[in-house]
Amino acid sequence: MAFNRQTFKTRALTAIVFVVIMLAGLLWNRWSFFILFSIIHFGAWLEYQKLVDKFNPQYNKINFTHRYGIMVAGWCLLLFFTNYSLAISKVMLTDVGFWAGIFFMIILPVIMFIDSKIVFLGNIVYSVVGIVYISLPLALLIALRTRWSEDVSSLSYTIPLLVIFSLWINDTMAYIVGSFIGKTPLSKISPKKTWEGTIGGVILTIAIICLVAFFTKRISIADAGIMSGIAAITGTLGDLFESKLKRMADVKDSGSIMPGHGGFLDRFDSLLFASAFVWLYAAIVL
Repeated sequence: MAFNRQTFKTRALTAIVFVVIMLAGLLWNRWSFFILFSIIHFGAWLEYQKLVDKFNPQYNKINFTHRYGIMVAGWCLLLFFTNYSLAISKVMLTDVGFWAGIFFMIILPVIMFIDSKIVFLGNIVYSVVGIVYISLPLALLIALRTRWSEDVSSLSYTIPLLVIFSLWINDTMAYIVGSFIGKTPLSKISPKKTWEGTIGGVILTIAIICLVAFFTKRISIADAGIMSGIAAITGTLGDLFESKLKRMADVKDSGSIMPGHGGFLDRFDSLLFASAFVWLYAAIVL
C-alpha cells in the first residue's frame, strides 16, 4: 500500500479532533464526560440501527417503542455505572439507571409482543447485540472515569487518557508502518490493513505509552504496557467488526457526523471494543 500524503493528513486531522473532544470531556469534569458519551451513545445507536435496517429488512419493521426504547434501556447502563458520583439534587444517577433498567427489562418485551403480530427473534437478537456492542462498553468507560477519586492525579483521569491515546497512536502508527512496509493483508473485511502495519502499530503504541508512564510516573510501566497493548489489539478488532457491519450494509461510512470522515461508529468503533477489555483488566488487577 503506497503512502498517500493527503490521506495521512486527513487521518491525522481526524485523530487530533478525536483526541481534543475526548480530552475536553475527560478533563473538565465527570458531568462533561457523561454528557459527551451519552451523545455518542445515542448517535452510535442510530447509525447501528440504520446499518442493520440495510442488511436485515425485517429489522426496519420494528415499532417505535422497540427502536427507541432499546436505546434508552442501554443508556440506563451509562447511568448505573456513574458509581454514585453524579446526582441531580439528591437523586443519584446510579439509582435512576438501576430502577429504570428494571422497568425497561419488564415493559419492553411486553409492549413488543403486544404491538407485533409476529415477534421476529432475529430483531430482538440484533437489539441485544446493540446493547453489548454500544451501551455496555460506553458504560464501562464511564465506570473507569468514576471508579477512583476526582483528583487530577488519580487513575480516573489516567486510564481513560491511556485508552484514548493508545488508540490514536495505534491508528496512526499502523497506517505509517503499513504504508511503507505493509504487504500481507490482515483481513478481507478491511483489505487496506496489513499484518505488518497492525503488528508495528501495536509494538509502537506499547513502547510510546510505556515511555510516557516512565516519565510521568502516574501508573506502573507494566500496567501501562499491558493496557496499551490490550487497547491497540482490541481496538483493531473493533475497527474490523464495524467494517464488517458496513460491508454487510454495503455502505462506505456509518454516518456523516464529520463530513468526509464518517459517523459516530466510524470514529468510535475502536473505543467500543477497547474500553470493555481495559475495564476488565483494571477491575481484576488495579
